[in-house]
Amino acid sequence: MLQMKHWQDPANAVIGAWLVMSPWVLGFQNSSPALSNSLIIGMALLATALGAIFLPRAWEEWTEAGIGVWMVASPWLFGFSNLGAALLNAVLSGVVILTLALWVLATDKDWGLWKDSAVR
Repeated sequence: MLQMKHWQDPANAVIGAWLVMSPWVLGFQNSSPALSNSLIIGMALLATALGAIFLPRAWEEWTEAGIGVWMVASPWLFGFSNLGAALLNAVLSGVVILTLALWVLATDKDWGLWKDSAVR
């Protein structure tokens, strides 16, 4: 039976699934940059989080942290900061993703935040 290492990984998988569905739920499916960003990053987060559930590695948490930073910056990088729903969705999702990833990295005794764990 699978023994899950971190509860934050399924939470990130749910956020990844949300990001894939959110353009239609929040109504920004007609904005190509916001739609593409949400779909691609949502699928990447979902894949990374599922990988972390089934075969936990430190690089997955670092990848999730990078995805969180990307989501926070993406409205300005891709020019959809004028779309309120897409902006709020990206920033809030990014902050939560980043917080969950850093939480794992800071508390996991096997690959804590202050260790050189990115290469494990």
